[in-house]
Amino acid sequence: MEKTVFIVDDEPAIAKLLTYWVKDKWGYKVKTFPNGELMLQKIGENPDLILLDIMLPGLNGLEVLKQVKQYNALIPIIILSAQGRIEIALDALRFGAFDYFPKPIDTQRLEPAIKNAIKNYDLSRELENLRENVQQSYKFEKIVSNDGKMQDVFRLMTKILNSDITVLIHGESGTGKELIARAIHYNGIRKDKPFIIINCASIPRELLESELFGHEKGSFTGAHQRKIGKFELASNGTIFLDEVGELEMSLQAKLLRVIQEKEFERIGGNELIKSDVRILSATNRDLKKAVETKEFREDLFYRLNSFPINIPPLRSRRGDILTLAAHFLEVFTQKIGKPITGFSKKSLKLMYDYDWPGNVREMENAIERCVLLCETGTIEVDDFPSHLRLTREDSKYDSSSPFFQDDVIVPFEKIKEESLRHALRITKGNILAAAKKLKLSRATIYRLFEKYKIDHKEFEK
Repeated sequence: MEKTVFIVDDEPAIAKLLTYWVKDKWGYKVKTFPNGELMLQKIGENPDLILLDIMLPGLNGLEVLKQVKQYNALIPIIILSAQGRIEIALDALRFGAFDYFPKPIDTQRLEPAIKNAIKNYDLSRELENLRENVQQSYKFEKIVSNDGKMQDVFRLMTKILNSDITVLIHGESGTGKELIARAIHYNGIRKDKPFIIINCASIPRELLESELFGHEKGSFTGAHQRKIGKFELASNGTIFLDEVGELEMSLQAKLLRVIQEKEFERIGGNELIKSDVRILSATNRDLKKAVETKEFREDLFYRLNSFPINIPPLRSRRGDILTLAAHFLEVFTQKIGKPITGFSKKSLKLMYDYDWPGNVREMENAIERCVLLCETGTIEVDDFPSHLRLTREDSKYDSSSPFFQDDVIVPFEKIKEESLRHALRITKGNILAAAKKLKLSRATIYRLFEKYKIDHKEFEK
């Protein structure tokens, strides 16, 4: 696409000479203006570069530069001046000029300067478009949910967008904790700054400290050069510590110092590095229990947990099951290119009755598989993975009863799980009362909660 250069100069001979070089010799489209006011009237045409004289009738070049930057800070401007004073050059650069050229203009230097300025502008626009697309992707309305419990989560999130409070996102694997963290960042005051993710469980413990804080050359075997850590890369932005409960004690102490003192050192270094970073973290562990068993520092837990957000599992927000299924069907039919119109009634019931222990991530994978296997225009039960289909027999009994109908044999584990759920329904989530009715200890009840992935709060009314 042909690039456009605006030339703003009140001397016709210089404007004509610049037009000769820029248009006839270097191949750019050119528009000339004798003053800044006329050029500003056409700034909506979004030129790719402006060659701007300092000494102009009416508004001088620096005033015009400021107004252009208010309209679009990315447009590159090269200042031209016959005065040749260093103060003018410094003022121009301070107000955002890309470069400064004294008159008479050295055209051999001007050509690469124009080329580099336009190249940088193209890259900046591409980066800005990418950032806008990312921000649009994580608007609240883009997160698919109709369930009241998730709407409560969104209401909580809106309270902290314009603050730097640390947030701990609790939830089972696959519930969308990273999606929530991205939404907080890209709707907040740091949305134009970096968003850096680090999964504390996926990186070997001996390497995790270097990933977080960096290291100096020669600080350990294999440290052949300096490494910048994630906390430096996230400067002025947000760092998301996924599975933060997996940090070992020594790293917990260093993280606590970063939160309290807002500074850290690279491994093997003595330089104190300031940390202006917002910390979001997530865990699928019960960190309160980890604190009790001395596996997690109590002081760090309370620092990270300044603002807790709990993401309910999919089985406790069944209003989202069919909504998400329809969303993923649309996504994968477009991606794979199959004309699938929807789900059969039996497959809808199968999805609704299933507990989705892997939560939203499991559903996403299951729907993608269905789209790949489907040979008709409708997804049937047989298109689902076998472990989902096997649960159909378990779901034939009335879910309001913990037991089973006469013509159905229910697995023993399922009876135990439903018995616990039934007791919680009756006691409205009162753990002590449920334990007494089931003749079990509270410790056993908690173990069963973990085994069957039950949140007793969903039974409270």
